[in-house]
Amino acid sequence: MADNKRTCTFDGCEQPHEARGYCEAHYRQLRLGRPLTPIQRHAKPGMELRDRFDMYTDKTGECWVWTASKDAHGYGQIRIGNKRIRAHRAAYALAYGPIPEGLHIDHKCHTPACVNPKHLRACTNKQNSENRAGASANSKSGVRGVYWNKALAKWKGQVGHNGQGIYVGLFATIEEAEAAVIAKRNELFTHSDADWN
Repeated sequence: MADNKRTCTFDGCEQPHEARGYCEAHYRQLRLGRPLTPIQRHAKPGMELRDRFDMYTDKTGECWVWTASKDAHGYGQIRIGNKRIRAHRAAYALAYGPIPEGLHIDHKCHTPACVNPKHLRACTNKQNSENRAGASANSKSGVRGVYWNKALAKWKGQVGHNGQGIYVGLFATIEEAEAAVIAKRNELFTHSDADWN
């Protein structure tokens, strides 16, 4: 029989001791030969949204990381009633109130699983798409908005704005092209945070 006065010896687990120094869930991991990992706790029926939210949030770093369910893009998900919503939207609403109709919630930190309200802001779809961390994953130059023009043997600068590609110019060096596209984004954009740092 478990000794309920002692708790699990797994770091950070405060569940009642079951056997060999561990709670029931960690002892089960041990018996099955699995590595010991933190146990995902489940919300109780009727639990307040803020309490559920805190239960699934790791606040040990600057980014508050959602530890429960995530979608294919790494965004946290939480169920409110019969509806599943992204956790960062719930975080914003808990901190600042209802999200204005039609607005997105932008991660200033570029971390999809982050739910720290200080890292979130309401913005339009255009503003949300302006705030990117850098070049796209398939970029050959590694610089956002800079492409190699093989025929002219020059670096081409281009900025996407309102669904249009804005031509910035051709440049002898990648550094010149990068400086030009940053200047153009600063002229056209309001939420290109990476260009201001």
